[in-house]
Order: sequence, then C-alpha cells, then structure tokens
Amino acid sequence: MTKRIPYDRNKPYNNLPLLPPLDEKAVDMEVMNKLVKASTALGKLDGIVRTLPNPDMLVNTIALREAKDSSEIENIFTSNDELYQSLVIETTTMSANAKEVLNYREALDIGFNMMRENKEIDIETIIAIYQKIKDTNLGIRSPMEQTIIRKEGSSLTSGNVIYTPPRGKDIIEEKIKNWLEYCNDDKKHDYAPLLKMVVAHYQFEAIHPFGDGNGRTGRILNILYLNQKGLLEYPVLYLSAFIIKNKNDYYYNLGGVTERHSWKTWIMFILEGMEQTCYYTIQIIERINELHKNMKEYILSEIPNFNQEIIKLLFYQPYIRATNIVDAPQCGIKTWQTADFKLRDLNKLKVIDKKKIGRETVYINHQLINILSE
Repeated sequence: MTKRIPYDRNKPYNNLPLLPPLDEKAVDMEVMNKLVKASTALGKLDGIVRTLPNPDMLVNTIALREAKDSSEIENIFTSNDELYQSLVIETTTMSANAKEVLNYREALDIGFNMMRENKEIDIETIIAIYQKIKDTNLGIRSPMEQTIIRKEGSSLTSGNVIYTPPRGKDIIEEKIKNWLEYCNDDKKHDYAPLLKMVVAHYQFEAIHPFGDGNGRTGRILNILYLNQKGLLEYPVLYLSAFIIKNKNDYYYNLGGVTERHSWKTWIMFILEGMEQTCYYTIQIIERINELHKNMKEYILSEIPNFNQEIIKLLFYQPYIRATNIVDAPQCGIKTWQTADFKLRDLNKLKVIDKKKIGRETVYINHQLINILSE
C-alpha cells in the first residue's frame, strides 16, 4: 500500500492516491447501515418509475430541473421562465446562462446514448459530455493550464487557494484510467455499486480533468454509473438540489477527503443526500403523475374525444406551442392550425395559459412549473 503523502493546497496534487481508497476502516457498521437505507430508497424510486405508463414524460421534466440546479451550483443562474421559454422558441437573445443550462440537458442525453452503445463509461463519453456542457472542442486540460481552485465569496479569505488539482498529461491520464477501471471492472473492484459511485464522485472532482465544467460533468457521470449498474433504469435521480441546500457542507466534506482523508464523513454525507433525494423525487413524481391524471380526467370530461397524446406532451416540458405538436408523430396532427386549435381549447378550459412572445404564441402548464419550482 502506498503511504499517504502530506497535501499542500498550493501545489498540484499529483500524489492524489489511486482508487480504491486506502482507508478501509471508513466502511464500518454505521456506513453500511446508511448504505442499506440509501440503496432501499433508490430501489423504491427505480421501482416507481418503471411502473409508470410514460416514464419519458417525467424524465424530461425532472432532467430539466436538474440541469438548472446543477448549473446553479457553479453560479450559473437562470430563471425558470427564461429556461422553459428557450426550449420552445429559438432566440438570439438567449442568455449565456440559459444556453449553458440547456447544454447540460443535452450533455446528459449524449452521455446516456454513448454509454448504452458502449455498455460502459469510457473516456470518449466523458469528453463528449464535457464538450457539450461547455460548448467547446477542447478535451483534457493542457499541462500548461494553471488550474487553481480559489475560495469564492466576499469574506476576508475569499480568493485564497483551496485546491490545486493534478497537473501533467501523463499524470491526469493515469488517474482517469484508474478511475475508469475502478468504475467498470467489478471483478477487480468488488464493492457495492452505490458506495463506488460515492468514492468515484470525489475522485473525479479531485482529478479535475477539465479547465471548467468538472462538477457538472461529474454529476452526470453519477447518473450514468447508476444506470450502468442496473440501479436506475431512467435518469430521474439528481443530487444537485441537495448540494445547493447543503453547499458549504458539500465542499467542506469534499475537501475533508483531500486534506484529512475523511472518507467516512464524505461517504455518510453523500449517502444521506442520496436517500433524501430519492424520497423527495418520489414525491415529485407522484405529484406530477397525479396532476397528469387529474388534468386528463378533467379535459376528457369536457372534450371526450380530445387527443390524449397532446395531454402527455403538456408534461414533457412546461412551455409548448403548436409546432411541438406537429413535430410529435404520436399526436398524429399534420397542420399548425389544427394543433393551435387544440391548444386554444385547453386554454379556454384554463388548463394552460397563453402568452405572446414576439411573434410566437406559447402555452404554459403553470401547474407543472409550480411543482418543479418547489
């Protein structure tokens, strides 16, 4: 076993230990009990989503919220209104922040498609996710790039160096190769998958392979890993809301592994976040599902032969326009005029609101927005 080498935050952490962690005592009975609770919660969430008649409807809305929250962790803020509006109307005035949030959602789709094709996470998938998030052609950061993490805020210690990630092409490549082996080779690294995800999340953040966007890339990789190991069929679990709520603790515990090798505290923190997020997501799914059920029943009671595929589309994203219906083959509507007529019917029932944006008319499912905003 390699000896622990003292850490100096002002120097590149080239001695970042390879996985698995050296601290085997970190996984004690307390951690195992928390692992069981988190695994149980994850199983319940996965089971509920698998039984839904239209999981993709929820996947999109929840992924959209995650895109917003994950970007907010990196101080990229955008309003719900601007984000949802950007999904349905192409505009040259979209803010850079809104564009980054939408890039995150697209990066999630890219990652899932690549992983399902390759059957595991690989370096090409990681780079593709990062490139979409940052809208760049760059890859692993250059050895010439002096990446340093400084403390944010306006306190007296703001601007102080808190971490300097590994530097050097061969060093970063070695640590990424080790990270991939740890995640993909379950024979060599035979640990509980959820525990491995927690460990791998720290390691990826510590390697910090890109100049920017590492946090968002890492959080997408968490979900890909859970899917790869068969723990989560659909990408509906995201830790970003928990991290925002506990942001100081998140970074404190992340740094605790680096500075004090406090693996147990980090593991317990993330597993608690997993458990809380699972039950919170279950509540969100149940509320969205109930809203969809009630809305469908009400619409069909007023317009018995109304196209139910359009009702489903109202839950795919909160803002919709006639073109979205025409572009959805399952709706079976060929013309803009017919689609707009259907949306106007729903507006008359006060199921959705109508809004003019420039020359475009959009319809808004505010009840869905209210659920996603809580």
